[in-house]
Amino acid sequence: MARRSLPLLRHLLRESRSLPELRRSVTYMPRPGDGAPRPVTLIPGDGIGPLVTGAVRQVMEAMHAPIYFETYEVHGDMTTVPAEVIESIRRNKVCLKGGLATPVGGGVSSLNMQLRKELDLFASLVNCFNLPGLPTRHENVDIVVIRENTEGEYSGLEHEVVPGVVESLKVITKFCSERIAKYAFEYAYLNNRKKVTAVHKANIMKLADGLFLESCREVATKYPGIKYNEIIVDNCCMQLVSKPEQFDVMVTPNLYGNLVANTAAGIAGGTGVMPGGNAGQDHAIFEQGASAGNVGNEKLLEQKKANPVALLLSSAMMLRHLQFPSFADRLETAVKRVIAGGEYRTKDLGGHSTTQEVVDAVIANLD
Repeated sequence: MARRSLPLLRHLLRESRSLPELRRSVTYMPRPGDGAPRPVTLIPGDGIGPLVTGAVRQVMEAMHAPIYFETYEVHGDMTTVPAEVIESIRRNKVCLKGGLATPVGGGVSSLNMQLRKELDLFASLVNCFNLPGLPTRHENVDIVVIRENTEGEYSGLEHEVVPGVVESLKVITKFCSERIAKYAFEYAYLNNRKKVTAVHKANIMKLADGLFLESCREVATKYPGIKYNEIIVDNCCMQLVSKPEQFDVMVTPNLYGNLVANTAAGIAGGTGVMPGGNAGQDHAIFEQGASAGNVGNEKLLEQKKANPVALLLSSAMMLRHLQFPSFADRLETAVKRVIAGGEYRTKDLGGHSTTQEVVDAVIANLD
């Protein structure tokens, strides 16, 4: 009986190999409204801001991305962010922003800081990575700098004690330190990152940075699968320019994060190609990742040769945040193809292309 069943068994095996591969069924239940066009608040900003945000608009239209923009004029020399802009971001939950010029000195507060505090955008994220085809001094760089965005040296608490003596307060709280540490570890976990490095100066600021480190250590114990280490900020800068590939996710207080992110961006290819954003519990603002050069200069503006890559990649991050991952992938792939091709690059990347030429090349490379 067993022998007679062998030919039948062989026949069934052959038939099973010819059948389509069986896949596990996955049911995705979209929420009502998923896939519908989403409104996004747009702030073109100062300097090259209108030029690069205009580039994003062109690419979004060419992709038929399911978003539309509500545009507001905001400039760095304003005393406050207009109430209607704040209301638009609260309503839409998402904003795309060009650079805002921050006056140096003079007692004028930064509108960037106003936006972060008003909307409680406590996490700044900058992704610094090598783009294929763009030569840099270091390879295999892929660093995510996550920076606390609302306190530290940027608390804005300054006053003149007596003439000629100014006191500036650095505020560190356990609540904000734990919150940014949790964000960093959760980001690492969800994005399959292996290590989180806390950047500090607790050897000098033992109470303030000590509290930040204590909070990071407590959160680290809840993520045993992610390696955790610490580095003093001055050593961190030296290590960044000598062996940047050793870093993965970095979590920092406010001021250190600004310095580290701009340094890492310069190492990985320049501030003109690094995406970033600011996130809170309910709202997010996406902009060029590294702040250096995000307003540009008059010559760039006159020649219309600003680099739109950073804001294009930031807008891809925004699309993914809005749960439009296929559009984000298309945009990122097109940008990377243009960079790898080498024909269309702005001056900061060693080329001579205008902003519009780069935009046209990106649109031509969309799948």
